[in-house]
This record gives sequence, structure tokens and C-alpha cells, in this order.
Amino acid sequence: MPAVTADPYPFPFDPKACALLVIDMQRDFLEPGGFGAALGNDVSHLRRAIEPNRRLLAAWRAAGLPVLHTREGHAPDLADLPAAKHRRAQGDVLRIGDVGPMGRILVQGEPGHALIPELAALPGETVIDKPGKGAFHATGLQASLEQLGVRQLVVTGVTTEICVQSTVREANDRGYDCLVPSDCTASYFPEFHAAALQMIAAQGGILGWVSHSDHLLKTLSDL
Repeated sequence: MPAVTADPYPFPFDPKACALLVIDMQRDFLEPGGFGAALGNDVSHLRRAIEPNRRLLAAWRAAGLPVLHTREGHAPDLADLPAAKHRRAQGDVLRIGDVGPMGRILVQGEPGHALIPELAALPGETVIDKPGKGAFHATGLQASLEQLGVRQLVVTGVTTEICVQSTVREANDRGYDCLVPSDCTASYFPEFHAAALQMIAAQGGILGWVSHSDHLLKTLSDL
């Protein structure tokens, strides 16, 4: 089995132990009128990651490998929303739980909380609802990975410097090998995207490996 060649680090890809983890590709973050746009962000920066994710997801599914998705959001009563997270918005900006164009912001079950149609989960794929930035915090992600026998993660999604990097850091502490395809992640701030990828790959892969989805697609086609 050929290894995925990261730039410049090799990721020891093992299809029997690797899962694709797609982070927070939600309407509230990626579509005009969602929470991200309400904060004044340009969602076109995030939308650049949709097509690379779509191609990788299709190839991953065709190879019969496990796929997991995450969604950031909170219970309708906001009981799992820390006060510090709720009050971070300043001025007249919409806050979590407020009513926006896609329903209540980042609340489970609301239209904006849903995954974008281009990357919706298929029946049987695991969807992890998370109240925090990292996908392991207060979720059943680790139990799901253990049940699948997963020890490696290909992590994609948004945003690179927050939920993606937080999840990679958590995964690294739990002993998972992680690969982040640079074109399958994105940030509202391109400079943050670049810096986050540099942090992950620093010092020979201190948190994981960074590459391009083309390497993965070639390896998947050879399975």
C-alpha cells in the first residue's frame, strides 16, 4: 500500500485504521445569512473548501472507509452553552441562540445547524454534535472511533485555526495520527489558515501532517 506523501512529511496511511472526519461544514458557517456572515465574515473563503471536500468524500465512500461528520451547536435550552462562549459577541451582533435568517443561531435542529447539502451525511455515517470547538470535548467521538478500530484521522472542514486545529490537538493527545489536507480546510481569514497549517506540521509533524487532497485521491484510487 503506497503511503500518502504529505508536504514534506509522510503520513503512514493504513486503510484498515483510518477514518475521514469532516468538521462543521454547516449552513451557519458557510452560507450567506448564517452565523459566520452575521459576524461580518466573508463566507466565500470557506466555500472554497466545498469542492475539494466533495471530491475527497466521494472517493472515501467509494473505497468503503469510515466517514464521520461533526456539527457545532447547542441544545435548544442552551444548557450546554457556557456563559463565556455566549457573551463573546459584542454590540449588536447576533449571539448563539438568537433568531437569525436560518433559525436560532447554532442551535440543534435549526436549519442553520444542518450540514450543507453538498456534504450531507449519508445514512449510516456518524454525525457528532459537539458543544465546543474540539470534536472530542463532551461528545462520543472517541467511543465511535474505538468501535471502528480507528487510529488515524484525515481531518477536513472549518475553520482551520479553530475547530479543525482544536480537534487535531485533542486527537494528538489521544494518540491518533492526523493528516490535514490543506485544500479541504478553510478560514474566514486566509492568513490564519496558513498559520494553523504551519503549526500542525511544525517540527516534523508535532501535531500531524499537512498535505493536499490530490495525494489522498491517488492513494484511494489505488486501493
